[in-house]
Amino acid sequence: MNTATPPDATDGLPPDRRWLAMLAVGIAVGMAVLDGSIANVALPTIARQMHATPASAIWVVNSYQLAVTVSLLPLASLGDIHGHRRVYCWGVLLYTLASVGCAWSTSLPELVTGRVLQGFGGAGIMSVNGALIRFIFPRAQLGRGIGYNVLVVAASSAAGPSAAAAIMAVSSWPWLFAIQVPFGVVALAMSVRFLPLSPPSRHTFDVLSAVMNAATLGLFIVGLDGIGHGERLPLVVAELLASVAVGFVFVRRQLHLRPPMLPVDLLMQRPIFALSVATSVCTFAAAIIGLVVLPFYFQYVGGLSAIRIGLVMTPWPAAVVVMAPIAGRLADRFSAGVLGGLGLMVMALGLLMVTLMPATAAWPDIAWRLVLCGAGFGLFQSPNNRLLLGSAPPDRAGAGSGMLSTARLVGQTTGSAIVAMVLGLTHGGPDAIVSATHIAMGIATASAVLAMGLSWMRVIPRDKTTQSRGRSSA
Repeated sequence: MNTATPPDATDGLPPDRRWLAMLAVGIAVGMAVLDGSIANVALPTIARQMHATPASAIWVVNSYQLAVTVSLLPLASLGDIHGHRRVYCWGVLLYTLASVGCAWSTSLPELVTGRVLQGFGGAGIMSVNGALIRFIFPRAQLGRGIGYNVLVVAASSAAGPSAAAAIMAVSSWPWLFAIQVPFGVVALAMSVRFLPLSPPSRHTFDVLSAVMNAATLGLFIVGLDGIGHGERLPLVVAELLASVAVGFVFVRRQLHLRPPMLPVDLLMQRPIFALSVATSVCTFAAAIIGLVVLPFYFQYVGGLSAIRIGLVMTPWPAAVVVMAPIAGRLADRFSAGVLGGLGLMVMALGLLMVTLMPATAAWPDIAWRLVLCGAGFGLFQSPNNRLLLGSAPPDRAGAGSGMLSTARLVGQTTGSAIVAMVLGLTHGGPDAIVSATHIAMGIATASAVLAMGLSWMRVIPRDKTTQSRGRSSA
């Protein structure tokens, strides 16, 4: 997918074209992130209309997340080889066509197939959007661009359930997917016209690495999901052991490839890159634990309705939306290790305060705690993303972008599995939910503290050279 007069972006696009390019990125990324949660609200209706069991209907959600996760790194590699804009545009096209297929589905297998294709399209979008921002914004304003991208992701994640509820209130579930089609068409047209070209790499695509990557992450996610849904222990253990075994062979293979699909060379040779990835995994695990377990607490202990739970939880994503662009601007001037460490300190404090929150807490007493969690997360994310992307060389921008999204999804998957496991081990009434919430929030707090320590390690003097190299290569 090409145009006759592609914009050039040796150090960012001109301001007028830059914002049109960011709008194209924002529309597509917003759709892909929104789609990760928009179907959740409709699952009971879909199961009933398609005469499927609730356990089967869950695959409407899981199939999308699984397809995204297993294809992020291969598509990021293709972006480095053939150009990030090309992979991005094909991702938007596939996502839009798959949305049409989902809207027309008449059976659960058809819908799940459509969701898998949507996931591959979403991965095409998310695997290279960070790399594209490196070429849309000049080096001196990269943090600002990443801040806007974080804002879109946070707003889309927060809007998912509300948007789905609004659509379901006036129409049927197929419109959850049909309404995305015109946005996909607009995003594709703008992407072809305004997104910059990036210099292609000269390496070839390694199919075997792509298969091993899919097997490693796929088995890992299915195994963790099995823990949360009470699958037989021998099967879960076999899936996780198989993931470790395939992953070991996969990593060994990457050590002999130049460049590798899994950027083990960047992880081993650039401490800043490795620390940023590890910090991201721990932080997203901490965040998703809180965002998943607290609705159960508010429903079973507080007796709140689904709508009121959504309102009570709003301060967290709202604080992220406010803080993300501010943190993005700060990231262009100050150390990401310091900003991230401060943000994670605030987030850990917020998670601890939520853990110690009395069961009779009023909404203002809940809100300020959630604001701390969201503001700390927002202060961390933009600087961390800037440093992670900037510490990869320009010809490996796709690898950096792919690892950014992969770290997020691995952290979220692990956090969700922890919540499911804790809830599964504490059956019972409200008292059991209170215990499960305290345990889960304690784990979330510990994960945030670990992430804080990893972030502060990036300020150690021995890493200044690496950090400087990352900033200069951005």
